[in-house]
Amino acid sequence: MRFAIILLVAVLLLSPAAAQTGGTPISTTTLSLGTATPGGGFPLYGNAFAEVMNAADPQITIAPRNTKGSNENIPLLEKGELDLALVAGEPAYEAFAGIGRAKVSLKILTAIYSNPGMFVVRADSPYKTIADLAGQPVAFGAKGSGLPILARYVLDGLGLRQDEDFKAVYLDRAGDGPAMVEDGRVAALWGAGIGWPGFAAVASSASGARFIAPSAEEITRIRAKHAFLKPLTVPAGSYPKQTEPIASLGSWSFVLTREDLPDDVAYRLARMLHGAEAVFCKKLAQACETTAANTVAAAPKPELIHPGVMKYFREIGVVK
Repeated sequence: MRFAIILLVAVLLLSPAAAQTGGTPISTTTLSLGTATPGGGFPLYGNAFAEVMNAADPQITIAPRNTKGSNENIPLLEKGELDLALVAGEPAYEAFAGIGRAKVSLKILTAIYSNPGMFVVRADSPYKTIADLAGQPVAFGAKGSGLPILARYVLDGLGLRQDEDFKAVYLDRAGDGPAMVEDGRVAALWGAGIGWPGFAAVASSASGARFIAPSAEEITRIRAKHAFLKPLTVPAGSYPKQTEPIASLGSWSFVLTREDLPDDVAYRLARMLHGAEAVFCKKLAQACETTAANTVAAAPKPELIHPGVMKYFREIGVVK
């Protein structure tokens, strides 16, 4: 029995996969990827991410898994129950800074896309400003996702309270929101991102859509209180019948890794991902923002990027 174990270890260490990755055998590695509830932007992105990565290197399998979203993904990563997970910018900011909890030791694999936040209402709705929505039923996103947290910061910057000044609705499934706007159960749906499925669904409905974002003056007020939120733009044509760009603010979402993900595995993932940037961009519009340069720019601190990823970034000249 002991001889068999020694022989197995020797075979693994001498395998081609082990030789390419500094001795860690990953030829049969499956990595779990936490996303969010069906119908939202994270499952859409996560499934496309897995398809591109699995095609780039069949020796590593990325297995997407629906979760409750960012607020569940962070503790699952900490417990080692997920290898990778999508996490919105605001929960990541709070976790890295230790706001309301202990600081995490998780690492950034990549920035995925920017999240300009805004509301969507029916095109025939009387609501045209954020103030107009006060007192109305508003769906702020799925329970456990990062969207309600972004909304909380935006509204707080305007002196509004999410649960007191609105009839806040929190969804069991992100995909439930558009139908609630369409049939009038809620006056508006809060969301974020370019190509976000909830916005696309409302904009494609028979009633059509109108988007409500903070005004230029409101953006200034919000950033005066919450400077980590950045001015962002939703380009014209991001949604059906959206003919003009929409200025808003928000942050970047990330793929985070568990703290002990080996450096050679993170390096290999970064090489796979950024070697396939053009392919990923063609597959999913949101993925066009998933670049090495954007990851360096979006990370709150360089040391939060996984060391294996930083090794790859130095090799390609994105960082020195």
